[in-house]
Amino acid sequence: MNLIIDIGNSLVKLAVFDGNKIEHKEVVELDLILVRIEVIKSMFSTIRKAIVSSVGKLSESDIEAIASHFELVILNSNTKLPFTNLYKTPKTLGVDRIALVCASVKSYPNNNVLIIDAGTCITYDFVNSKNEYLGGAISPGLRMRYKALNNLTANLPLLDTELPNSIIGNSTETSMHSGVVFGVLKEIEGVILEYEQNYSDLTVILTGGDSNFLSKQLKSSIFATSNFLLEGLNFILQYNSNE
Repeated sequence: MNLIIDIGNSLVKLAVFDGNKIEHKEVVELDLILVRIEVIKSMFSTIRKAIVSSVGKLSESDIEAIASHFELVILNSNTKLPFTNLYKTPKTLGVDRIALVCASVKSYPNNNVLIIDAGTCITYDFVNSKNEYLGGAISPGLRMRYKALNNLTANLPLLDTELPNSIIGNSTETSMHSGVVFGVLKEIEGVILEYEQNYSDLTVILTGGDSNFLSKQLKSSIFATSNFLLEGLNFILQYNSNE
């Protein structure tokens, strides 16, 4: 069994895989990571290997503590990967994006795949049918856009995410909802269309925290999955374990 540790800026996703199947998943605060790993270890005594993907901060002592329990892989630009990385600056490629690309390679081998991760930022990552990662794009996510409208203006309020009834806002709040939500939806649809015009038989994956909200509104044919990044991390661990 494998333990997957995905560390964000403040929250940590922990998942236990038996082969390719998720047996357990939870989200915890960063300062509780070692406590919860101890609990998970007691629940699943056959866990032997673990992988850490961290875009947030994890101390050396925490890493040493985790490594004392498991054979540990720390995902970085030097990790052996199951695709050819043609990114011009591979050392700056986020570990979350690496994991998503690996998931696409496993689930859709030798396909043209566009992975859209709708979280704090919206990232677009493209892998061609030769399993070559070409790059993609990064833009502000839904919450970042709402916060920017509030933080960078004098009078606009901070709103919760809400699907507008019409593209024509008839008040300040409905205009903001229209601008943010329809702006993101039209951006995603436009990006998908551009890729479809350049690459045949395109598979589109939508994942991330806002994927469920957005997928219901998108007209494009997409696959929405919430565990795609975790599956990618598990595949990287398997790939580096020669399993």
